[in-house]
Amino acid sequence: MTSQDHDDVLADGIILPSLETPTLTKAELADLLFERLGLNKRESKDMVESFFELIHGSLVQGKDVKLSGYGNFQIRRKAPRPGRNPRTGEAIPINARQVVTFHASHKLKGLVQGDIPASEDFE
Repeated sequence: MTSQDHDDVLADGIILPSLETPTLTKAELADLLFERLGLNKRESKDMVESFFELIHGSLVQGKDVKLSGYGNFQIRRKAPRPGRNPRTGEAIPINARQVVTFHASHKLKGLVQGDIPASEDFE
């Protein structure tokens, strides 16, 4: 196996280590900002943290988050419903709750499906 077999290459040439469940961490995002934009490491880390804090804060307030060209994070309210313990078969009520859903944009879907060439800028 070559080293390429163990790595995932993103559309813009960024190479990430391949894992069973690929994960891009906040630290890796900060390193990419440092390397590609020339920000210092502290600024890069602060920018990544601020970005996720904004998304988190909006979702906690019940507001949807729209990232142009990427997709939407939305709060969905689920009604209470009857449930069942699969092990015992006992009926258990499931309370009303809110969940976060993500819907990819048409552009992101096109890139994933290969309908839009990866060489095009992802705006």
